[in-house]
Amino acid sequence: MGVKRGVCAVILSFLLVLSGCGSKNEVFNYEGQREPAQTLSFFGNKYESENVTVIEEILTAFMLEHPDTRISYESLKGAAYYEALEKRMASGQIDDVFMVNHDTALSFSQAGRLADLSGLEAIGSFSDLMLSQMTEPDGSICWVPTTISAFGLYCNLDLLKAHGREVPANLAEWRETCDYFVARGITPIIANNDISLKTLSIAKGFYALYRDGAQQEAFERINRGEEALSGYLSSGFALAEEFCTLGYIDGEKALATQKTSDDLAQFALGESPFMLTGAWAADRVAALEPDFAFEVTPYPVLEDGAVLVVNPDTRLSVSADSPHAGAALEFVACFLQEDHIRKFADNQCSFSPLADAAAPACREILPLAESYRTETAVIGADSLLDFPVWDLTAEASRRILAGEELDAVMGWLDEQVREAVG
Repeated sequence: MGVKRGVCAVILSFLLVLSGCGSKNEVFNYEGQREPAQTLSFFGNKYESENVTVIEEILTAFMLEHPDTRISYESLKGAAYYEALEKRMASGQIDDVFMVNHDTALSFSQAGRLADLSGLEAIGSFSDLMLSQMTEPDGSICWVPTTISAFGLYCNLDLLKAHGREVPANLAEWRETCDYFVARGITPIIANNDISLKTLSIAKGFYALYRDGAQQEAFERINRGEEALSGYLSSGFALAEEFCTLGYIDGEKALATQKTSDDLAQFALGESPFMLTGAWAADRVAALEPDFAFEVTPYPVLEDGAVLVVNPDTRLSVSADSPHAGAALEFVACFLQEDHIRKFADNQCSFSPLADAAAPACREILPLAESYRTETAVIGADSLLDFPVWDLTAEASRRILAGEELDAVMGWLDEQVREAVG
């Protein structure tokens, strides 16, 4: 999409709005020098300045091409975003374009509140893996990913080297290295209270399904109530419980550790060799200027190897009730241009969801790229699951960190799934 000649310069004005709950809430209005014919509202959970900078560039490109349209981008951080999104949907005040995750996309699509995006020309550019996640049984598409987030094991290379250890390539090596550090009074793994244990457990529990291409049949059985989710994830949560029991993870400390903030600060101190979190945080760790080199690798949870966990991420949806549906679809099409996607993904230390995409620019996460290319990966929140797996596994993780017995946690998890699928 080229920029038309003769279009007046776009003026970017910024208005900071503080939310009552203390999370960052930013509204960005982009408007030309003449009164626009229509205004689109865009609501998202990308609030960091480096992410917003790329979003600004994409919005600007769109408005230069569509001078009669203004876009207002508003953002909220973390869980507060999804709470606000659900409230807006319930009140009928939903935005024209917004970001969803697995759980919100599931509930909104079931309620018929998401527009069909299958007619967008860019749909054919997505990888087969992403198309399998995006496409509903009837062929409709309710959301499109603009990045693929990855989760992995952060490794302090200098600390490992100083102790004569290497990056673990399998579960036995990981256990041996953790035992070594525990014996020296060092808690080896930094974990947060949200994504650390659940992605570790999903890697361990779901890998065999993805390896054998059996995930669709298994997930359909779980959706129908014919099998229990714990039948697959109990092995993963058992490993998480073991890590807490053996002192590899300080459960009490992790329970109070917020993701992408507290955990990064702890890791940057250089006192622990490992951290479990999203690869998107690699640039933020680097920005803390740690005095050691690090890399992010797949989870070494197999007897003979490691597993990468990925998610379709920063998913865009359009409201089925939008009075500006045509312009909203055009904006999403603009966002999906290859150069925009590449820049947006690199900006977040993530993978592009498009087919034949280049490796990510962030060098610290390059060890993850090989697993992604060879498809030794599982999806953390698979769209084939008809229940809020992302939220439920997060709560199960917190229960494990709090010391609740594994059988009780798995019983709770299965009960929540039964209630969700009816």
